[in-house]
Amino acid sequence: MTTNATQAASPTASSIPIASSRLTRALDRVSGVVGAFCGLATLGMVLIISYEVVCRYLFNSPTTWVTEYSLYIFVGTSFLATAYAHLEDSHIRVEIVLNNLSEPMRHKFWQASAWVGLMFVVVAAWQMILFVGSEYEGGARAWGLMATPLWIPETPVAVGLALFALAVLSEARKLSPGIDSRRELTGLIIMAAMVTALFIMGLKPPSVAGTSLDWGTVSVTVAILAVAWLWNGFSIAAGVAAMALGGGLLFAWAADFSPLAQGAVMAFYLLALMAAGVRIAFSLGMVGALGVLFLLPTPQLQVIAERAWTNVNSFAFTAIPMFILMGAFLLRSGVTSDLFGVMLKWLGRFPGGIAHATVGACGIFAAVSGSSLATAATMGMTACPEMTQRGYSPRLTYGVVAAGGTLGILIPPSIAMIIYGSLVGEPISALFIAGILPGVFLMISFMLVVFGWSFIWPSAAPRGAHYTWGQKFRSLTGVLPFVLLIVGVLGSLYLGVATPTEAGALGALIAAGLCFIKKKMTWKVLMDSVMETAKVTSFLIFIVAAASVMGYAFDYIRLPKVLVEVIQGTDLTPGLVITALVVIYMILGMFIDPVSMMLMTLSVSFPIVTALGFHPIWFGVVLVMMIEIGLITPPVGVILFILKGMSGDIPLKEIVYGVLPFVGVFLANIVLFYFFPSLVMWLPSQMAGAQ
Repeated sequence: MTTNATQAASPTASSIPIASSRLTRALDRVSGVVGAFCGLATLGMVLIISYEVVCRYLFNSPTTWVTEYSLYIFVGTSFLATAYAHLEDSHIRVEIVLNNLSEPMRHKFWQASAWVGLMFVVVAAWQMILFVGSEYEGGARAWGLMATPLWIPETPVAVGLALFALAVLSEARKLSPGIDSRRELTGLIIMAAMVTALFIMGLKPPSVAGTSLDWGTVSVTVAILAVAWLWNGFSIAAGVAAMALGGGLLFAWAADFSPLAQGAVMAFYLLALMAAGVRIAFSLGMVGALGVLFLLPTPQLQVIAERAWTNVNSFAFTAIPMFILMGAFLLRSGVTSDLFGVMLKWLGRFPGGIAHATVGACGIFAAVSGSSLATAATMGMTACPEMTQRGYSPRLTYGVVAAGGTLGILIPPSIAMIIYGSLVGEPISALFIAGILPGVFLMISFMLVVFGWSFIWPSAAPRGAHYTWGQKFRSLTGVLPFVLLIVGVLGSLYLGVATPTEAGALGALIAAGLCFIKKKMTWKVLMDSVMETAKVTSFLIFIVAAASVMGYAFDYIRLPKVLVEVIQGTDLTPGLVITALVVIYMILGMFIDPVSMMLMTLSVSFPIVTALGFHPIWFGVVLVMMIEIGLITPPVGVILFILKGMSGDIPLKEIVYGVLPFVGVFLANIVLFYFFPSLVMWLPSQMAGAQ
C-alpha cells in the first residue's frame, strides 16, 4: 500500500502532461521485473527464516548462515526495489504548497524537484560504487560466521541506486513533453559522458582547488543542469540551480556559524526543499550531503555510501518486510470481514454499537498487521459502508475508523517501533509489549467518545440488529484466525521462541495459509502481496538511509548536545519540554508523513528527552502516539486521505470534524502517561523480571 497521502495530485494521476518514450517504457519494464524479483526474494527470506526457527527449536540444530544471508537479502532488495517504488510513485513528498498552485506552475515544480532528486541519487550511486570498489581493494570481510567479502552484499546496493538514478531520469523525461528525439538523445549522451568522466576519475576524484568540492561532484552537477536546460528550458534549470547550488552557497556561508545557527540553516533548507515538492527522502539526503560537504572541516561525501550500508545493515530492520507481507496477505484473505462481523454481533445492540465494534476490530487487526495504513484501509472498506447504510452520521463513521486505524502502529507489532528501536538501540520486544496497555487505554477512550457521542446525538448512532446468543457464539469462529496469528506472532516473541523478525516470518506464513484456507491465494494475489512488500519496504529504508546522512551532519556539528545543554541551562521543567515536543510534532504532522517526521527529528528529540530522565521505552511509546496524531491531523493526515478516497462524495471537512474529538483523546492519554509513566513501563518491567 502506498503511503502517498496526496497521490491524487501526483503527476501520474493528474492531467499534468506525461511523455512516454522508448527510454521510459524500457525502464518501466526493467523496474517491474526487478520489483518482482525483490518481492520473491523477500518471500524466500520468509522461508529461510522460518526454516531457522524450525531447525533451532524442533531439532536443536541452528544454522550458521540464515541470519547473515537473510540480512543481505533484505539490504539488497531494499535498494534494488527503489527504482520500482519510485516509478510506482511511492517515494512521498509534501504537497501542501503545490496543491495551491496553478497546474502549469505545479508542473514546473514537479520538473525541478525531479532534477534535484536525480542530483542526489546520482551522487549516492556514484559514492556507493566507489565504496564497493574500496571495499574490494581492501579485502574487507563481514564479522559474521560466514566471513563474507563485503563487496558481494554491497554490490546490489550500488546496482539498486544506479537503477534508482535511471528511474528518476525516467520520471524527468516523462515530465518533459514536447521534446524531440534529438534533444532526448543529446541529454542521454551528456549523462553518458558524465558517467564516463566519473569512471575515468577512479576511486579518488581530484579536488577543486580552494573549495570543498571535487571534480566528480562538479561533473554531476553540471551534467544534470545541462540536461535540465536541454529538456525543460532555462527557467527550470535556473530553479534547479537555485535549489542545489543555492543550498551549497547557503551551507558554505554557514560554515563558521555556531551549531545552533547551522542547525537552523539546515532546518530552513530542508523545509524549503520539501515545500518546493522535492521528495522527502531526497530532501533529507540533500541536507545531509551539503552538510558533509560544507559544514565539516574536511569534505566527507563518502558518508552517503557508508551510512546507506551501515545504518541499514541491521538485522532488526529485517522485521519490517515480514510484518508488511503479513499485513498484505491478511488484507487479501478476507478474514477481516469475518472479524468485523463477530464484533458487530456482540456489540451492535449497544448505543453506538457498530462504532464500538469498529474500534474492537481495529484493535485486533492492529495486533497482527503492524500498519496503521493497512488497518485504516481494511476497516474503511469493511466498517464504513456498514455504518453509513445503517444510518450512522458520516462524522462519527469516518472519525472512529480514522482513530481506530492509528492503533496499527501502537498495538504490537509496530513497524514504527521497529524503526525506533533499531535506531536508538532499545529492545524491540520490550517496545512491543510497552505498547499494549497504552493501546488498550486508547481503545477504551475511543469507545467512551463513541458512547458520549451516541448519548448526546442518538440519531448519529442508531442501534444495530438483535442477535441471539447462539448466533453470537457461533460467530466466534471468525476470531480464530486472529487468535492463531496473535499466538503465533506475539506468543513466539514473548516466550523467547523467536526474534521479532522470526515472529514476523512465522506470521507471514500463517497469513499466507489463511489465504489458502479462504481460497483467495492466486498467483496474482501472491505477486501483488510480495511486490507491495518490496515497494513499501524500499521507500521506508531509503528514507532511513537518507535521514542517517543528515543525522551524521547533525551529530558532527554537535547540534543534539548543544540543544540539550541549552535546555538544561534554561531550567525548563520536563513537562514544558514534552508539551513543546507535542506541539512541534502536531505541527509537523500536518505537513509531513509520520515515519519521515520521526526520522527527521529523532537525532535531536531523543537526546533531549533522555537527558531529562525519561526512559527511552516510555518515549518510544509517546513518540508513536504523537506520530499517530499526525496520521489523522489535517491537512496532510495520511489516514484522512485514505478514507476520503473510499468515501465517495463525503466532504473531507466532515471526516476532519469527525476525527477532532479523537485527537483530543490522544492528547489526554499523553498527559495521563506523563503523570503515570508506570502505565507504559509496567509490562516491560514484568517481562524483564521474568527473564
